[in-house]
Amino acid sequence: MTAQEKTARAKRLVVKIGSATLTTSESSIDYGFLNDLAAQLAQVRQAGWEPIVVTSAAIACGLEALGIAKRPEDMPSLQAAASVGQSALSTAYAQAFAPYDMLTSVVLLTRRDTADRSAYLHARDTLNRLLELGVVPIVNENDTVSVEQIRFGDNDTLAALVACLIDADLMIILSDIDGLYTANPQIDPAATLIPQVDRVSRDILAAAGGAVSGVGSGGMITKIKAARVLMAAGIPMVICQGRTPEAIVDVAAGKSVGTLFTAPERPHEITPKKLWIALGDAVHGTVVVDEGARTALVERGKSLLSVGVRAVKGDFDYDDVIDVADETGHVFARGKAAATSDLIALAVGKTREEVAANRLLSILADKPIIHRDELVVFE
Repeated sequence: MTAQEKTARAKRLVVKIGSATLTTSESSIDYGFLNDLAAQLAQVRQAGWEPIVVTSAAIACGLEALGIAKRPEDMPSLQAAASVGQSALSTAYAQAFAPYDMLTSVVLLTRRDTADRSAYLHARDTLNRLLELGVVPIVNENDTVSVEQIRFGDNDTLAALVACLIDADLMIILSDIDGLYTANPQIDPAATLIPQVDRVSRDILAAAGGAVSGVGSGGMITKIKAARVLMAAGIPMVICQGRTPEAIVDVAAGKSVGTLFTAPERPHEITPKKLWIALGDAVHGTVVVDEGARTALVERGKSLLSVGVRAVKGDFDYDDVIDVADETGHVFARGKAAATSDLIALAVGKTREEVAANRLLSILADKPIIHRDELVVFE
């Protein structure tokens, strides 16, 4: 979408709501919060925004409907609760939004839907059409069939994916914490809120730590990783306490609430294909590169060649999505592998001349391991 087209249409807002914000316990939805959410989104719609909600809590809603007070540990019970809960949760949203003449819809996605580029584009077209029709899409991971989501997944990544799909102007994560702190405030009383982040550095990732809510499946680190991709895509993101009065209205109006991750102009072109690479598929491995290669990728817009690789981690195939890290372990880019992990590992430590002279490796002499057109740089 061109800048002119983006300016001509209504501003688009993605609001992600975590389980801890949407529930009062492991098995009870906060319907008062839903009513307040609807009232706030009605206000931002009047101010010219088109909202999309990315929600959690299908399992909690299902447990409530089934009369189960304590979250079970076995997978069939969790998936059964998700199945019951998704229907109940959708009904709760529809009832909360109806008094404001806002029609809601249900969009359930899994990693399979985003790993396949054709399905990814169909999802984009569906969301765009729903917004054109004046609908407020309610998006969720399909917990009934997605085992990975229940065990390890998070809706922060899903929300970032949705924001990129619709070319959003802003994303807000409503959390159970005020924003990003210099350290975990539950452990360190000296921790202070960081009001603005212009670059996701090693220090920012370290500050995110690994804190996880007792109800949700994500943590601060998943939010920071989502922000990193959104910043590269030119989409600002805010993390704030979801129960702060008028939080959505104030953030949409440009007021300082929580932590703002800015979206400054980037020297790298972020195409829809690159966004799909950054968010649409699971990462299958990592290549560790030297400082020269890092500089070439970050500052000069080059492709990644085998001579810059110092180590290979994980097993991956041609066309798999992999991370690119520097020698300290900091991930600064992601792309599609143009060679297998085994082949790249054989080329580690060899000069271009040595690679060219080896009949097994000669294909890597001039061919990049990750082409620039299939590489997303986060810095």
